[in-house]
Amino acid sequence: MPRKIRQLIADLERAGFVRVPGGKGSHQKFQHAKLSGSLVLSGQEGDDAKHYQEKQVSHAIREATK
Repeated sequence: MPRKIRQLIADLERAGFVRVPGGKGSHQKFQHAKLSGSLVLSGQEGDDAKHYQEKQVSHAIREATK
């Protein structure tokens, strides 16, 4: 069963990512102090996360905690 977008957001926030202004509609933008660039998640918080979104979030968390 796929995870929800809100679960991915919670994982990002626990890893030190902060939500920043930007993104249109259902897109949310996150940044981390140790990483250049930002991560954009699309979808409402109650939507099922796509497989690529789960991989994107886990990769970003892994890079931020190096």
